[in-house]
Amino acid sequence: MKRITMLATVATAAAFAANAGAATPKLVASVSDPVNISLKTGTKKVTSLKAGKYTIVVKDTAADHNFHLKGPGLNKTTSVAGKGTFTWTVTLTKGTYAYVCDPHASFMKGSFKVT
Repeated sequence: MKRITMLATVATAAAFAANAGAATPKLVASVSDPVNISLKTGTKKVTSLKAGKYTIVVKDTAADHNFHLKGPGLNKTTSVAGKGTFTWTVTLTKGTYAYVCDPHASFMKGSFKVT
């Protein structure tokens, strides 16, 4: 019986070590002229994600737009007048998230669900 318990413990420890070394998933957010806003993983638009920790690289190349991400427990934004590349580490929980350009929220927007 001790041998089975020991093997199970070794297998659990190995699985934990493999997960601990896993990279945090990266998302790329973009806001640019004339009226472009997006959130992607690779080349695919984000529509659904699993709950967890993510790195979001925000590329804000427009002085008249911003990227504003909000959802359960999260409210992150770039400035409207500022430009640059910003890296956010966020923990997404179950629910619906929205991203908008605040000055143009009626048409520069998107959303996704976290399960």
